[in-house]
Amino acid sequence: MLTKITNIDSFEKLLDSKEFFFFLKHSNTCPISAGAFEEFQKFHYERDIDGYYLIVQDHRELSNYISEKYDIKHESPQAFYFDNSEVKWHDSHNKISLTNLASVED
Repeated sequence: MLTKITNIDSFEKLLDSKEFFFFLKHSNTCPISAGAFEEFQKFHYERDIDGYYLIVQDHRELSNYISEKYDIKHESPQAFYFDNSEVKWHDSHNKISLTNLASVED
C-alpha cells in the first residue's frame, strides 16, 4: 500500500518508525512522473510492502526539506530508499523502474 506523506512532522515520524522504506517525490502534471509512479506502485504491490510518496505541487515544503536534509538536488520524479534514516539509494525520471527498484533490495 502507498501512503501519501504531507508534512515534515509525518516524514520525521516515518524515519523514526521504519527501519527501511522507499519514498517517491511525484509530480501530478508530468507524464514521466506518471510512469514512474505506476512502476513504484507495481513494485510495492508485487512485494506486498508499504511505500510512501509526496506530490511535489502540494507539498513543496516537505520536498525541499528532504533535498536540503540529505543534500540531494531536487528532481521530479525522484525515488529514494531509506535505511536507518539515511538515503542508501536515489534516482530519478525514467530510471525509476520495477527492475531498478528491485535491484536496491538485493
